[in-house]
Amino acid sequence: MTATTETPDAAFEELTRQHRRELLAHCYRMVGSASEAEDLVQETYLRAWKAYAGFEGRSSVRTWLYRIATNVCLTNLEGRDRRPLPTGLGAPSLPADAPLVEREIGWLGPMPDALVTPADPADVAVEMDSVRLAFVAALQHLPARQRAALVLCEVLRWSAAETAEALDTTVAAVNSALQRARATVASLDRAADPGPLTEHQRQMLDAYVAAFWRKDVDALAALLTSDAVWEMPPWEGWYHGATTIAALVDGACPGQTHDMPMLPTRANGQPAFGLYMRESCMVGPAAYGLSEGRSDLFVPFQLHVLELAGDRVSHVVAFFDREAFELAGLPASLTAAEVAALAPLAG
Repeated sequence: MTATTETPDAAFEELTRQHRRELLAHCYRMVGSASEAEDLVQETYLRAWKAYAGFEGRSSVRTWLYRIATNVCLTNLEGRDRRPLPTGLGAPSLPADAPLVEREIGWLGPMPDALVTPADPADVAVEMDSVRLAFVAALQHLPARQRAALVLCEVLRWSAAETAEALDTTVAAVNSALQRARATVASLDRAADPGPLTEHQRQMLDAYVAAFWRKDVDALAALLTSDAVWEMPPWEGWYHGATTIAALVDGACPGQTHDMPMLPTRANGQPAFGLYMRESCMVGPAAYGLSEGRSDLFVPFQLHVLELAGDRVSHVVAFFDREAFELAGLPASLTAAEVAALAPLAG
């Protein structure tokens, strides 16, 4: 008989590592921040490692980890305000020339697909649909325990009894919470499952990139639905309609022609682009740690997460979040030579 050399730490790692991506998605749904979700997953694994010796296998390791993660999130959310998008603040849309007002709150942030896409292709559609920006934004309107009940039952497909055990409550309380949560989310999440991109949509997205590179606001307006929405946390305002959005980009965006290249990525199961800005165009460069004067260096400016309706863009959330570029695996800067090599920027 051969003696095993596997340590308890190695056994724990072998059993739990495969669940890290889905736990990150779970924590993100709960708290609305990718970086905070990463911290909560680390806390989940720390608690699980400390409790591993007492794990008796009465449930699967996956279920056990989800219970720990859910309670880590609930503890984190105690006394915390929800993370909104500007559209969720309740104020009406603004005209393009309204002053930009920054609000220092915890905003809902993007989740790069690269961090949460399941390894099993069979799980991709369901998992990515459940991190859509509109769905996660709707979840943020729920009290924390309602949010947990809805995610456990609707996303993970747990029974009311399993959910009640995880939340240390009754089945009746779970069913009551679910009824209220479903009604709230149904009234707020009106976005459709994006599905795979068509060739026409790919061409339209190339045109979107080219419109920003040329700062062709007429071309941009033609790519938007007539009732498109634009929002850009941490600025608290939001904007409605293709004409208004085009005027906003024309008047408020510091970049001009050939100042704004984009790199494609994906976030929240949706098409996304990292928009870079020529360094010398940045307002208040010292605030970004940048040098003064003309530069051929392009630096992160906004991460655009797009919602599509047919062959048009219906919603853009433009996140001023340099950390999101790093999480998405986008470069910290682009040189002029690198920008010149980007195919959609021709013209």
